[in-house]
Amino acid sequence: MKTHIIINLATVLFFTAMISCKQNSKNQSDFCSKVDSLFSAVYSDSSEPGAAVLVVKNGSTVFEKCYGIADMQTKTPITPETNFCIASVSKQFSAIAILQLAERGLLQLNDSLKKFFPEYKADFYNRIMLHHILSHTSGIPDTRPRTDKNFILYSTDIESCKYLIDLDRLNFEPGTKYEYINPTFQLIYQIIPRITDIDFDSYMKKHIFDVAQMNSSMYFEAERSIPNMAHGYTFDKEKNMYVECDYGETSFFASKADGGLYTSIRDFAKWEKALHENKIIGEDFKKMAYSPKIAITADAEYGYNKNTGYGYGWFVQQNPNEPECIYHLGDNGGFTIYAGKIPEKNIILLFFSNRDDIDRIATADSIYAMMKNENWFD
Repeated sequence: MKTHIIINLATVLFFTAMISCKQNSKNQSDFCSKVDSLFSAVYSDSSEPGAAVLVVKNGSTVFEKCYGIADMQTKTPITPETNFCIASVSKQFSAIAILQLAERGLLQLNDSLKKFFPEYKADFYNRIMLHHILSHTSGIPDTRPRTDKNFILYSTDIESCKYLIDLDRLNFEPGTKYEYINPTFQLIYQIIPRITDIDFDSYMKKHIFDVAQMNSSMYFEAERSIPNMAHGYTFDKEKNMYVECDYGETSFFASKADGGLYTSIRDFAKWEKALHENKIIGEDFKKMAYSPKIAITADAEYGYNKNTGYGYGWFVQQNPNEPECIYHLGDNGGFTIYAGKIPEKNIILLFFSNRDDIDRIATADSIYAMMKNENWFD
């Protein structure tokens, strides 16, 4: 699927150079310059895939800048309205949908998977609860078949989870260990309509995106055109060029509930605002999502970071003498996403990239250190 957007040269030059920095003080101007230097070092060539970056403090944009190209075929530049596949950052939206249903009394977090999927044969599904799949503590292994190329490239949420019907083993007893796994979040795609009689996309639009006024956000479908869509790219050393790497080129791209949301930094900021103001979900359930349920140890295959656990759809870092950092990473094809926040200080840090060569944790840590030096955490 390709999206072609034609714009004039003046617009290209404008957005390529675009930077917004609320220079209320010399210190804040210095902060913006340092953040810009950090990303400019990675995205130095404006003719290559790049990133959109946003820093928000107390509801006001402090820094916003876009680097590079969204679509290498059309040479469309990245703008604040460019829609990226945010990959696993999508999980927080699915988690919040389940928490909404719990808040409304339509389900409970200690409901077993067997309740929603009576066709699943193993008895251990009676011991796996909703809160286990939201926190990556279910024990379910990811044994999706990898021999069929078409399945790997094009399977949907339902198709991707079919192996669970006959699954006959767990990796560990539910709730005793963290293991990041995508198929369990894909189950939410089926749970929502089984509870509400509303299909997943319609529910998410009505109860999540419309409430947050995320008017340009939508889930990927092979037949659907996404406006202002970025493509993901990886660098091919043999060809000495960036090659497209998203739908049809990378594995398990078409599922929605675990990683199929396309959104922009500006739409995502609306999501954060709606969460902060408890428009999406109440404070008690939000705190549940933001509270770590299990520590992530150094042997984890994905998600390890110092002093970090997993909540419901978010990583939660609790460094000594610092405010909590709530964040998630997204990786799919060429898309490399970081979405983080310091809720206690009402700070948001986003950088969405359509190539895969940025160290997100190190970059985020550097920016948070800059904030700390500017006394943002006091």
